[in-house]
Amino acid sequence: IPTLQPNVWEPCVISLSFLSQRCYEHKQYRNGLKFCKQILSNPKFAEHGETLAMKGLTLNCLGKKEEAYDLVRRGLRNDLRSHVCWHVYGLLQRSDKKYDEAIKCYRNALKWDKDNLQILRDLSLLQIQMRDLEGYRETRYQLLQLRPAQRASWIGYAIAYHLLEDYEMAAKIIEEFRKTQQTSPDKVDYEYSELLLYQNQVLREAGLYKEALEHLSSYEKQICDKLAVEETRGEVLLKLERLDEATEVYRRLQERNPENWAYYRGLENALKPSCVEERQKIYEDAWEKFPKGLVPRRLPLNFLSGEKFRECLDRYLRLNFSKGCPPVFTTLKSLYNNKEKVAIIEELVVGYETTLKSCRMFNQNDDGKEEPPTTLLWVQYFLAQHYNIIGQQTLALEYINAAIESTPTLIELFLIKAKIYKHAGNIKEAAQWMDEAQALDTADRFINSKCAKYMLKAGMVKEAEEMCSKFTREGASAVENLNEMQCMWFQTECALAYKSMNKFGEALKKCHEIERHFVEITDDQFDFHTYCMRKMTLRSYVDLLKLEDVLRMHPFYYKAAISAIQIYLSLHDNPLTDDSKELQAESANLSDKELKKLRNKQRRAQKKAQLEEEKKNAEKEKQLKNQKKKKEDDDEEIGGPKEELIPDKLVKVENPLEEAVKFLMPLKHLVKDKIDTQLLAFEIYFRKEKYLLMLQSVKRALAIDPDHPWLHQCLASLLKTFSWLTVLKQEITRLFGDSNAMSFNQAYLNKHSNSIPHRLAAAKMMVYLDSSTEMKAIELATALDESLDNRSIQICTEVLECLRGAVLGDCKERAESYRAECRKLYPYTLAFTPPGYEENTKVANGDVSTETEELANDM
Repeated sequence: IPTLQPNVWEPCVISLSFLSQRCYEHKQYRNGLKFCKQILSNPKFAEHGETLAMKGLTLNCLGKKEEAYDLVRRGLRNDLRSHVCWHVYGLLQRSDKKYDEAIKCYRNALKWDKDNLQILRDLSLLQIQMRDLEGYRETRYQLLQLRPAQRASWIGYAIAYHLLEDYEMAAKIIEEFRKTQQTSPDKVDYEYSELLLYQNQVLREAGLYKEALEHLSSYEKQICDKLAVEETRGEVLLKLERLDEATEVYRRLQERNPENWAYYRGLENALKPSCVEERQKIYEDAWEKFPKGLVPRRLPLNFLSGEKFRECLDRYLRLNFSKGCPPVFTTLKSLYNNKEKVAIIEELVVGYETTLKSCRMFNQNDDGKEEPPTTLLWVQYFLAQHYNIIGQQTLALEYINAAIESTPTLIELFLIKAKIYKHAGNIKEAAQWMDEAQALDTADRFINSKCAKYMLKAGMVKEAEEMCSKFTREGASAVENLNEMQCMWFQTECALAYKSMNKFGEALKKCHEIERHFVEITDDQFDFHTYCMRKMTLRSYVDLLKLEDVLRMHPFYYKAAISAIQIYLSLHDNPLTDDSKELQAESANLSDKELKKLRNKQRRAQKKAQLEEEKKNAEKEKQLKNQKKKKEDDDEEIGGPKEELIPDKLVKVENPLEEAVKFLMPLKHLVKDKIDTQLLAFEIYFRKEKYLLMLQSVKRALAIDPDHPWLHQCLASLLKTFSWLTVLKQEITRLFGDSNAMSFNQAYLNKHSNSIPHRLAAAKMMVYLDSSTEMKAIELATALDESLDNRSIQICTEVLECLRGAVLGDCKERAESYRAECRKLYPYTLAFTPPGYEENTKVANGDVSTETEELANDM
């Protein structure tokens, strides 16, 4: 940079400022700082507002956030009327995700330069990001006035009306813009094609089906996506009740893809069969036309019953078993909510197995056609899954063991055996069998992931990390690499595993990592606001915006949020105590010999922890070196590091309930139809003594499932604790009438006396309301008669935990006898094994034998 003479400084300030802006735009931040320094080094321009602002913006990109804010604020104070200073301040706020503040800054900038295109574009991006649709429409109108020749101006304005659900206006704007596009009817133009399809979508959403059909017919030749044209035409014709034409369309689509379920539904809606026979005829015609098609043989099973169901199922199963289709059970799984159909499935498949063993045919009356040996294998594979889903794990194991004995190299068999043990409550055995399956094909990423998931469920976190490291980036920690890849199934399972081990800090870290992923996905919209309008992928863009609005409905977020809320509630109820005080309390009650043992044990644990810490530090150092090298290679590294999530810090939060509310709010808005959301909201507000919010939560829960056991506990707690509050008196009277907490609990018990989960809820409330009823409550909760409903491994485990945790009073002896009773019912479940019991699992030469398996053989 040449040294300038004092008399030529003023004319060059603008040039240097312009150069610094150009350097910023091209991410040449070091050069930009040099230009800023050259201007500011002159005493006359040492407080030049716009230069200070640009220097601050450049430093922000280099991760020096505090210094950047100081410089930008200084620049703004020195030149409050500069649109550049306000714009830069807005960019800084945007980089910190303070979108509302950034919008204010952009509006201030527009006061001094109302027609600045760049500021208007940046403002529109933030408005659509924040879903300020009214403001977005106004900004896009300004941009349209300033740049009417630009395509993005028209499209952005149309999308604003579309999102505001003013479909007719959006369609008119698109049509006006379309008229300006001069394209040859014979020319293939993908972007113009997408514009036409988007226009048609707007017409359909406006309810203008006749116009949409005419539009489709007029511009069909210019639309590249012929499949979308046919599918849209079929949908519109159905809406217009032009059923004959719709029938032709769906028949053409069937020929194109006979395995698409939607086309058969469309054909049914077009033909409108008046009875089951006519409906079945549709699929029989399809069988003849597509003899190899599986979907036309599967779909009738949904509506057929009795002998017709049996005949259709017989043909479907024989075809699949002969071909050897592993997913056949998955395709029939939806039928298992019908007991009659389940009985027919079992009768048919058990019959197949018997005759295949005796004469290698499905039926002895068949015309001498013998099946290959693999057919019996797939029948046994199916039966193992069948008995597993209906809760007969002993029979399921018999069939899967027979299949493994005949074909010990088929991976699918080991997967099912692992699943059977998981459903039987023995997740450790399940993890071992899944590991056996993974050993058969170490290059299969699906089995690797499945094995890791089972290991996490079994609490084997380190083993799961090692399993995942086979497919993660070399030279980096598997956990960190999975976090970078936003592998949320792994993090969700990790959170649940740590939570079950009471490692709340580690569990919260995983929950917060998942929360960060969703924040990143939301922020990633910025890249698409301009890209999609430039590339004209408008249908996908609108779908993206609608998806982002309900993003936190995703099961990954829901599971993480529920886990985090439960942990924060636990931390509020049982705050963590100081380790040294805890140690003193423990050692006070020990003899000298026991104290010596304890100290030796602690010393060994400390040494082990120290070695692990040194190992971790060595790994971190290595990673830091790699990161430093990467930064040196890229001088223009953008942004600073994120705040590190430290488990100890997360678990020692000052106000756990406030942290829980942060996870709760998205669920209250997006997943309010799930009762767990409302009941967790009640638990939080109960502890915060937010009376009206508590009442709101229980009323919403009552609308979802008035007989839910957890809800009953919440209602009884509400009635006992806050019945005296005047503000709630009217609503409590409306909910409970004149009953008190005891009579309310008794009425609930009388209503649901045959259901174990409901009996447990009533028993908990009996003890909560009157501690003298402990014996009666224990007797009530621990009943295991066959006549009782909803008996399962999960509810029995919950009852046992309540007995051991003294929730129903001091009942250690009853807990042991109850465990023994459950052990007889569920012999494979680890939760019901005797105290001090350790499974002796031997894995050698592909043979796994356990005490539980021996027990199964005896039975």
